[in-house]
Amino acid sequence: MWRLALVNFRPSMPADLSDIRSRLDALHGYLDLDAKAREREELEMVSSQPGFWDKADAAQATLKKMNMLKSWIDLWDGLSGRQKDLVELGEMAAMEGDESLLNSLAADAEALEADLRKLELKKMLDGEDDGRDAILSVTPGAGGTEAQDWAMMLMRQYQRWMERRGFTCNVLDLQDGEEAGIKGVTFEVKGEYAYGFLRPEIGVHRLVRISPYDSNARRHTSFASVYAYPVVEDVEIPGLKMEDVRVDTYRAQGAGGQHVNKTESAVRMTHIPTNIIVACQTERSQIQNRENCLKMLRAKLYQHYREEEAKKREDKKQKKLKIEWGSQIRSYVLDDRRVKDLRTGVETSDTDAVLDGDIDDFINAYLLMEAEKAKEA
Repeated sequence: MWRLALVNFRPSMPADLSDIRSRLDALHGYLDLDAKAREREELEMVSSQPGFWDKADAAQATLKKMNMLKSWIDLWDGLSGRQKDLVELGEMAAMEGDESLLNSLAADAEALEADLRKLELKKMLDGEDDGRDAILSVTPGAGGTEAQDWAMMLMRQYQRWMERRGFTCNVLDLQDGEEAGIKGVTFEVKGEYAYGFLRPEIGVHRLVRISPYDSNARRHTSFASVYAYPVVEDVEIPGLKMEDVRVDTYRAQGAGGQHVNKTESAVRMTHIPTNIIVACQTERSQIQNRENCLKMLRAKLYQHYREEEAKKREDKKQKKLKIEWGSQIRSYVLDDRRVKDLRTGVETSDTDAVLDGDIDDFINAYLLMEAEKAKEA
């Protein structure tokens, strides 16, 4: 059973309609819905101009922004309307002494409070890039074959989580392990607030279990790193010049039949000034692999230059942690049936559910903790 260390962040009595109204009014201000409505009107004017579709990528980005703004406005309007209807019906039921209707309205009020809580959580995803699609990578660390198997388990965990959320997932690069597991995988994740939801997963994940690869059945500790980047196809990357990028082609490895053995369809790109390297070999076409490689390179360079700017402003720089002891964000201890997030204290004994993609409580608790820290600051 989930034990949240952040219970003090939970709203008060769910059936209190006056409290729900106060929270809705506060949320209206936090979300700056009036500004969102004005921005949506401006974008609608832009989309109605001649030549809007001349630049298809920019047009798609504009429509996506319009839909996102509309989503926020419609969600709040819907909750506000439900609250007003419940207040009116409650007054009528109280005047008439209709106890069955009052009981029904109490259940409706609790459902409304639950939906409001979801919108309050969504409000936490207000970072500049939170609404974007994401590039997600999983890399094994110390631990050899055991770590490579752990990386494959995490790969499946995120694939199942994406399915649960209705996100689409495209494998951009996958390297099989020599004996078992994987040497690394990179996904493109498409869905509303994909990057915002995956940000809390950035860090080192630690596995403790009785190893199936140890003939003496000893307890092993393994590590894997998870990192997410926002997809930024609509953003100009100042440091990206193709003359600074070395492009290598090679034969893909792994499953794929004769095709992977006879054609150099795999692509590797190296950004020489930063030594950032990306690779893609999952598509049969070298052209498609080039496109995916460039998408990955843009995402990594965007993040790299943002971190450089933050460092210059003496802000806290987001650091990649060493994939070893002392740097993990979450521990999965399978023989004790325990998964614990070391940042928030969220813990569960249902390890099977977590490894099957049930990680929303970890993500939500981190976003709530992050929001609370920002409010205190």
